[in-house]
Amino acid sequence: MRYIQHHKSAGFTLLEVLVSVAIFALISLASFSLFDGVLKSEAVSRKQMERLNEVQRAWMIIERDILQIAHRGMRIEGEAPSENFLFASFDGYSSNNNALAFTRYGWTNPGLLIPRSDMQSVAYRLEEKQLQRLHFNFVDSVVGEEAKIRPLIEKVERISFEFFYQKKWQKEIEDARLPLAIKIILETEDLGILTRKFLVAGDNQQAEAVGG
Repeated sequence: MRYIQHHKSAGFTLLEVLVSVAIFALISLASFSLFDGVLKSEAVSRKQMERLNEVQRAWMIIERDILQIAHRGMRIEGEAPSENFLFASFDGYSSNNNALAFTRYGWTNPGLLIPRSDMQSVAYRLEEKQLQRLHFNFVDSVVGEEAKIRPLIEKVERISFEFFYQKKWQKEIEDARLPLAIKIILETEDLGILTRKFLVAGDNQQAEAVGG
């Protein structure tokens, strides 16, 4: 009599399938966590870069203005012109001591085609935690004229100014004189304290070392 040998078909047991599924799930979870971490890290880095670019753009705008400060007083809302070249605070720009205003040269107006001066009155103020640049269409603002506002830096808690006169920094502005430099100190929510010094033309004084 011939015996017929039966071979069992190869396959996976239920336990083996379950173990495989569990391993695959763990690998997938680990891969997803890693990928999610990379995406979050990239988003944080992008926000930080945008924030730093925001600050850098503001510094460039402020530097451009300060480098062209004019030896010229300002007429605020139709009042008599002042002999001072800088203003630390007044109702026309701010209700507190968080403002600085002056007149600058170099407002582009080729051939004087636009009915305005090539000089510009500008101001910087802190309003609702936002550093703003303000300017008027005319170098001497008139009563009722509203300033054009350009937001520069968000999340600013405080702003203060210092002025370099006669080899020292001081908080007060001297009458009818420009300092050799202006220091701006910003206290921000996320970047801490930011300080920047800007050189100005001065007031016919010999060059001095700006320290501190």
